[in-house]
Amino acid sequence: MRWVESGDVRLAVFEDGDPAQPTVLLLHGYPDTHRVWDEVVALLRDRFHVVRYDVRGAGASTEPRDRRDYGFDRLMDDLSAVLDALGKPTVHLVGHDWGSLQGWEVLARPGMTARVASFTSVGGPGLRQAAHFLRHGRRREVAAQLIRSWYIGGFLVPVAPELVWKTILPRLIARGFGDGVVARAGHPAETLVKDGHNGLWLYRRNMPVTVADPDLSPAVGDVPVQLIEPTRDDFVTPALLASIGQWVPRLWHREIAAGHWAQRSHPELVAGMIAEFAAHVEGAPASRELRRARAGARRGAFEDRLVVVTGAGSGIGLATARAFAAHGGEVICADIDADAAARVARGIVEDLGGTAWAKQVDVANIDQMEDFSRNIIAEYGVPDIVVNNAGIAVAGPILDHTLADWRRTIDVNLWGVVHGCLLFGAAMVERGQGGHIVNIASLAAFAPSRMLPAYSVSKAAVKMLSDCLRAELAGHGIGVSAVCPGFVSTPLARHATYVGRDLREEAVRGLARRRYPPERVAAHILRAVHRNQAVVPVNLEGKIGYVLSRISPRAMRGLARLGGTVRNP
Repeated sequence: MRWVESGDVRLAVFEDGDPAQPTVLLLHGYPDTHRVWDEVVALLRDRFHVVRYDVRGAGASTEPRDRRDYGFDRLMDDLSAVLDALGKPTVHLVGHDWGSLQGWEVLARPGMTARVASFTSVGGPGLRQAAHFLRHGRRREVAAQLIRSWYIGGFLVPVAPELVWKTILPRLIARGFGDGVVARAGHPAETLVKDGHNGLWLYRRNMPVTVADPDLSPAVGDVPVQLIEPTRDDFVTPALLASIGQWVPRLWHREIAAGHWAQRSHPELVAGMIAEFAAHVEGAPASRELRRARAGARRGAFEDRLVVVTGAGSGIGLATARAFAAHGGEVICADIDADAAARVARGIVEDLGGTAWAKQVDVANIDQMEDFSRNIIAEYGVPDIVVNNAGIAVAGPILDHTLADWRRTIDVNLWGVVHGCLLFGAAMVERGQGGHIVNIASLAAFAPSRMLPAYSVSKAAVKMLSDCLRAELAGHGIGVSAVCPGFVSTPLARHATYVGRDLREEAVRGLARRRYPPERVAAHILRAVHRNQAVVPVNLEGKIGYVLSRISPRAMRGLARLGGTVRNP
């Protein structure tokens, strides 16, 4: 630790790493100290010169003689003093909570922006931008933000907040910070009560003045800004953070499925984003994640998303792979037929000018799927979207199905989906940046059938699997959709196995006459991902079947009895 003088205040400054490396300066929030960044510092110090300091009145830093000296002007003086002491021309600034508010204020002051190579804000908006949002935002969105900011009104009144800090609040904080963040040495700091008292003046000196002054411009200087949005933050709404983009010339907006103290709950992810962004500003090529996060450019709806589609060699899988590629996605076309997968990938590159790769895999084979997922992640990264589409059908009476028919149908249609969900879902959770899994079920998932028993059972299981997985992964920012098409003009009927009477030609002609192309199913799949829809019945019979299954299961069972059954002689 070393001391830096700023007016009548002594700031406690802490440094880690090699001073010859680019400097990352971390600003803490309220009522934290520099120790809130301990886990992140441990992950950054081998690559960067990492600097932290306790804000005036917090931790080891002294408090000003006049409590009115917590305004932004004094906070900017403190930051300038630290920058002068470091002797670095520029730093990569990172802020959380009130540290973010300070960082945004730096970017609004022309005399300060030249000292900032980049700014990463973890969750916090700037006060100027927030004030503009409160004045001009949509009423419902403003109301939602005011509800989340209820505590600020309490902080602004005299006496009462100090009493709360002397009684119940320290005990509540010591129990945990939410989102699985528990107390540990250094956080909360031993100076918590003092820090809580002094930090109240951050709110009292800055918020009324900034919010009441319509002449303060929310625009910021031309500095690269990375906004990391914890999607489970209890204090800031997505609408407020989304409104910031209009004021930032160069913005990268990224999400973490985390709560307010994301640097504590997900230090590897936060440190990785800070390092990746700083390295890019220093000249390193942008990763796919950074390219995707870049805001403000004209982009496809799925630009730079990595999409895995199984069963991509024909039908719905082929149409889905091309649709994602047409909207900017980079697509892994996987199929048990290597030649078919190669043709689809080649068509995406040559016809659409897109990016695609072909892979061969049998989704029913766990060994192949483990190798497939491991190789995809190692070579291309964790997929953003996985479409588990591969499927087969055995048509005919249930008593004419052999055990081998049942096993193969369940292996491909159900276990293939389970394999894709488990292997890629676990990787998405570990990455911590959300994602989406689409499982292709069918009208048969909720419409019993005498002629497709194994197929119907497998698809019903896929639909239930999707519902269960959606509930589990929602907290990780990962959506799961079950897409349930009715009759679609695909090669499924021609490739099916028929037991009992061979109805192949009738089935092929029937699907052809339906004239519902797989491209329309693909459009529903893209919409399901975009809107995070849970269950998506597709086409008229799919929608009617879904509604009937909800309001009259008995009617669906009656419909299943219609039609004759022809047994093997």
